[in-house]
Amino acid sequence: MVMKNVTKKIQKIPFLFLLMLLSCFSAVAQNGITVKGVVLDGNGESVIGASVVLKSDATVGTITDIDGNFQLAVPSSNSVLVISYIGMKTQEVKASTSLIKVTMQDDSQLLEEVVVVGFGQQKKESVVGAIAQASSKELERTGGVTSLGQALSGNLPGVVTMTSSGQPGAEDPQIQIRGATSWNNSAPLVLVDGIEREMSSVDVNSVASISVLKDASATAVFGVRGANGVILITTKRGEEGKAQININASTTLKTYSKLPDMMDAYDALHLRNESIERELAYFPDHFKAYYKTQDFIHKYRYPLNQEERERYPNMDWVDYLLKDVATSYNANVSVSGGTKFVRYYANVDYAHEGDIYKKFTNNRGYEPGFSYDRFNVRANLDFTLTPTTKLSVNLSGSHAVRKQTQSQYENLVWAAFYGVAPDAFYAQYSNGLFGYYRPNETQASQNSAEYLSAGGIGINTNDNLNTDFTLQQDLGFLLKGLRANVRIAFDNAFSESNRGVDDTNDWEDGEYQWIDPETGEVFQKGTVDTANKFDYKNNKAWTVGSGYVNPGLRRFNYSAQIDYANTFGQHTVGAMANFSREEYAWGSMLPNYRENWVFRATYDFAKRYMLEYNGAYNGSEKFAKENRFGFFQSGAVGWMLSEEPLFKKLNAKWIDMLKLRGSYGQIGDDYTNDRWLYMDSWATGGAIKHGISGQAQGKEDSPYTWWYQSAVGNPNVKWEIATKLDLALDFAFFGGMIAGSFDYFKEKRSDILLSGSQRSIPDYYGTTAPTANLGKVESKGYEFEVRFNKQLNQDLRLWGNAALTHAENKVISADDPELMPNYQKDAGKSIGQTYAYVDAGYYNNWDELYGSTAHDSNDQYRMPGNYIIVDYDADGVITQNDQVPYGYTGTPQNTLSAQFGVDWKGWSFFLQFYGVNNVTRSVNLASFVDYRDISYHEGSYWSKYNTGADVPLPTWGRMINNYTNGTRFLFDGSYVRLKYAELAYTFNKSSWIKKIGLNSLRIYANGNNLFLWTDMPDDRESNTGGGSAYPTQRRFNIGVRISL
Repeated sequence: MVMKNVTKKIQKIPFLFLLMLLSCFSAVAQNGITVKGVVLDGNGESVIGASVVLKSDATVGTITDIDGNFQLAVPSSNSVLVISYIGMKTQEVKASTSLIKVTMQDDSQLLEEVVVVGFGQQKKESVVGAIAQASSKELERTGGVTSLGQALSGNLPGVVTMTSSGQPGAEDPQIQIRGATSWNNSAPLVLVDGIEREMSSVDVNSVASISVLKDASATAVFGVRGANGVILITTKRGEEGKAQININASTTLKTYSKLPDMMDAYDALHLRNESIERELAYFPDHFKAYYKTQDFIHKYRYPLNQEERERYPNMDWVDYLLKDVATSYNANVSVSGGTKFVRYYANVDYAHEGDIYKKFTNNRGYEPGFSYDRFNVRANLDFTLTPTTKLSVNLSGSHAVRKQTQSQYENLVWAAFYGVAPDAFYAQYSNGLFGYYRPNETQASQNSAEYLSAGGIGINTNDNLNTDFTLQQDLGFLLKGLRANVRIAFDNAFSESNRGVDDTNDWEDGEYQWIDPETGEVFQKGTVDTANKFDYKNNKAWTVGSGYVNPGLRRFNYSAQIDYANTFGQHTVGAMANFSREEYAWGSMLPNYRENWVFRATYDFAKRYMLEYNGAYNGSEKFAKENRFGFFQSGAVGWMLSEEPLFKKLNAKWIDMLKLRGSYGQIGDDYTNDRWLYMDSWATGGAIKHGISGQAQGKEDSPYTWWYQSAVGNPNVKWEIATKLDLALDFAFFGGMIAGSFDYFKEKRSDILLSGSQRSIPDYYGTTAPTANLGKVESKGYEFEVRFNKQLNQDLRLWGNAALTHAENKVISADDPELMPNYQKDAGKSIGQTYAYVDAGYYNNWDELYGSTAHDSNDQYRMPGNYIIVDYDADGVITQNDQVPYGYTGTPQNTLSAQFGVDWKGWSFFLQFYGVNNVTRSVNLASFVDYRDISYHEGSYWSKYNTGADVPLPTWGRMINNYTNGTRFLFDGSYVRLKYAELAYTFNKSSWIKKIGLNSLRIYANGNNLFLWTDMPDDRESNTGGGSAYPTQRRFNIGVRISL
């Protein structure tokens, strides 16, 4: 017995350190009474280090000692004490001169949290699938972005977002869950309130929560649509009570992020001289034709007047074309409330995205530029028709207008940042004429300012109208816990593109000017007025751009579902069965059909052992009747270790929850761009040749067109199958102060559908080969998430979280050509593997060059200072067969996010960092292309005195092949960015707030993409933007949120 007491005392020793650390918060009141008490837990054990503070003054307080005792001087017997401890419910007790005994109760809020899953909700403690969830509060801190897809970035473990453009209205990112697993499509299914809808049609302010379902157990009930994961968006709904009006208004200042560091004309001409000197033996004529003296070059950076400034242009295209800041704004009003009969939530949202480009007056009767305006409306209604019958009606719509130039030449607007030389021409001369590059009038040297000013207007409109009705019936009178619901949904989407002003097909030449810097001669071009041959016409030959109406989307969906849930002692059982049928079509096409029969069964014993079994019977029109339907199933188990009686005997109170879970299953996928894969396709067109001599040119074809087999069907084609495994550990310690999870996942994608264009078919096959199940991919990885939440006192809270996701994949088979070298086949590589001619240092002298491997083209132009290219196939010559896998793919293998926040009284502050690595990006920053003085600050250049330079000296005029650049333009795409930051203050307890009729007032300042750390030459998250993307944006946002 003595040893037991000693052991108990020893176990309490670590808490003494906590007691010493927190004792600095104690304070003693000057007058009043002294209160004594003891704090115990539900088992009668003393609670060490519990916080005891005076409710009216949080600076007066103490903590309990090793035996749970406390003593505190308070002003009077009317004082109220607040007792709190991590993992236990906070209590308030009135002061007394007698001994106060306080018994704390466990706070099970962590386990009681509800998670949205497929076709329902579950308590977090019973979830056995891999699910991540973000709340509306997390989305509200996303720094003024209007794209819901962008708001997901960094907020959900396992979700990878890659934005390819910063253009207003076009910032929706490409989204992947746990990386790419098939080359057909890796985009997840997006459901809004249970219906498949576009994420871009939902505004951030109307979202209540977003759940991401990642493993087979969580996604199996969505059947064919859930193979790549599922994103469930749940919108806000009303609660019974008086009307609550919420108003949110914000203004955003945007500026451009990182762009390539292009040399100015002064530095570029000096670099050109170096290249000419180096190549003098090859091109001696270049010295006379292109080499410039220092006096000449000096005028580009230091012109004496406007005349010299135009003759020796030194355009800083970023400064000339882009504003310092652009303005965007957002306004949102919502009303919610209800009675016993009806609960309602209504929302109106308006968002405007401004243009970072400057406005150029064109005197052509229209205002060019970029912008985005979107209206969203939503009404969610819940009617209680009877005590057991509820009708839910969701009505939503959006109207979005994106303004741009005529998209035919839109890339020329931002081409200046990547390919227009600073000395090519002056953007707009003092006489009003736009500059052009007379020596080489190619598209690559067009005037971006002119294309922005006179590029026309293209208006893209997107309208969505969504309606769904759900009737829910409680069937408890038949069987306790039995419920049923039916749902019907009608969605319509309409869009049109490029309506506006077409200024790209003038029948008159524009008026342009170029000044020869060598002679000062002025060259102008344009259509001369035919009346007097003396002046230029004012070219306003634009026409109305009628644009075109895109095929509208019509979607009809209906479903019926039965749910059952009941508890028998320590046994909890649940079941769900759902039938759904979907019909959708674009324009006049024949409707597409999908049909799903799915079910889920769950079992829970004493909150310790959890089982789940899911099944889906899916049908697709793409397969022949023998393979049209497929049955896919999955199962999951969970073990709550912390609820085991043996575990509880360990008396490890600091462990709140410890759960093991695992899932395994299969999901079908039918994604291809074609329909009826089992059928041959026929088309009409072309004509047979007569073969009769003497026929006039163009008359030798038969007047009769023919039918031909355009694609061959495959009656044996079947479902693509995703087999998924997930093993995980969930944990929570110290009363929820620390919580998190670790997941290991693996997926085998088999029978991947390869279309005819992806197959290895001889050219003489004559038509498109049939789609076949010939691909196989394996992927694996892990996720780790940890969350921290510490309430130091009633006013101060610290919180944070960090998440790391690693996902990699490997192609097992992909119908590669048999004669292709193995290292160039897709098999054995990642999906989208980067390939390159690998360099291994420089030729530092002629001896090294002569002793090196020759190139099969333009070999005579190699010089010392070029890259040594690896002869990978060791055949003695550098050819296209020496292009080998290099680096990584365009999808990052690792993503990391970290947040830290502080809440103190009404203040709140948080930072979120987001980063990726193991990703390769291609940015072609080639110098001196087509004799244009384009060059970039790339580091040090090779010379015989600097053989360890960063990059080779650019060439001027030498013909080089594709091998010479090696990996020069491939970059490590890793980055870390300060994704979000916010500082806010909330007035909700101030008397003046109530006096003016407000419930709360929140003022905030936040930002998005504030700082970037990367070795990339520009800010990009995707290769899809290439060298022609609207610059990525940084945002600084201020706003106010009012509750009435």
